[in-house]
Amino acid sequence: MLKAIILIGGPQKGTRFRPLSFEVPKPLFPVAGVPMLQHHIEACVKVPNLKEILLIGFYQPNEELNRFLFNAQQEFKMPIRYLQEFAALGTGGGIYHFRDQILSGSPEAFFVLNADVCSAFPLSEMLSFQKEHGEPNSFVILGTTANRKQSMNYGCIVENEETNEVLHYVEKPSTFVSDIINCGIYLFNPEIFQHIGAVFQKNQQDMLLEEPTNGWHRAEAIRLEQDIFTSMAGQGKLYVYKTLGFWSQIKSAGSAIYASRLYLNQYHTTHPERLASNKDAGPRITGNVYIHPTANIDPTAVLGPNVSIGTGVTIGAGVRVRESIILHGANLQDQCCVLNSIVGWDSTIGKWARVEGTPSDPNPNDPFAKIDSETLFRDGKLTPSITILGCNVTIPSEVIVLNSIVLPHKDLNRSFKNQIIL
Repeated sequence: MLKAIILIGGPQKGTRFRPLSFEVPKPLFPVAGVPMLQHHIEACVKVPNLKEILLIGFYQPNEELNRFLFNAQQEFKMPIRYLQEFAALGTGGGIYHFRDQILSGSPEAFFVLNADVCSAFPLSEMLSFQKEHGEPNSFVILGTTANRKQSMNYGCIVENEETNEVLHYVEKPSTFVSDIINCGIYLFNPEIFQHIGAVFQKNQQDMLLEEPTNGWHRAEAIRLEQDIFTSMAGQGKLYVYKTLGFWSQIKSAGSAIYASRLYLNQYHTTHPERLASNKDAGPRITGNVYIHPTANIDPTAVLGPNVSIGTGVTIGAGVRVRESIILHGANLQDQCCVLNSIVGWDSTIGKWARVEGTPSDPNPNDPFAKIDSETLFRDGKLTPSITILGCNVTIPSEVIVLNSIVLPHKDLNRSFKNQIIL
């Protein structure tokens, strides 16, 4: 039997996702109409003989997380549990801390997935790859190809081209190492815990010798990438399965729109029922659009490509929406225009207003380009990026909001450009 573990992080992570992560834990942010985590769960459920999904993180269990877990268990008929860490333990420390839970029922292998990646999740392919490569006790990292410059922002993998064994692993190197990068999706078996255990013992040893510091440094905090993969590379234990399917990180709010585009595109094969089509009394749809059944949309509106519309959204006459995510309860009044933006929960955009951002897409001419997780500021100026309205923001009629981030509960009274409105 198999299990899957999804690492969901915690509240002090996902800061680049503000102001959207104020309202909802980042892993539950809707991408292409469903919570980010649901894409992971849907992929896991398809793997034959996978019997349980565990989420590990250090969020306090809140109502939204509990409701999501309850609904997901009902929908997928699969035990899905949340295990809360007592502190941030890193990507290896969390699974080591809960190793008894993971090993109960003695699974022969288990997947570990990071919650902030969007991917086609080729899990079954990783399983068959693992059977063909290396000994039965080998571990598999999902890898993909990046361009030379961007590869240095990720974990880089040097492989033996014949056997696909990982010979060398470096997390975020300062010079070019390899254009194969770690996708944050792994296939392990119980033996991994011996390797993590060895690091844990070593950390404990080191801490006894060190002067006691501010207590931040914990023996349990173990990073799979730097602490485990780097030392395990080249020992015939670690292999890389290179995928040609889509993959992207979801670090900033801008990358959520790009991830939404990738998932909407995948719906053609996986969930065609989620894509809206042109109907007689419905709005005009161009490209891939997700519309929640409870949304109320005027037939003269034009939506798409790459738009997702949440629950209870109202869209007036002549509204134009493109490359955007409209979250539940938002109200887009007649003739307004929303491009490259995320409109927060219960926000209102007045008539003839224009809300526009600058897309942070990867270079379309480079098949291996990834999204740049840009810093918010560059040379003392706000980097032009998508426009984000936090929850319950009101934009008056006939104003323009361009490349700006508006924090929750603001009533704007004029136009803004390239600003964070606090």
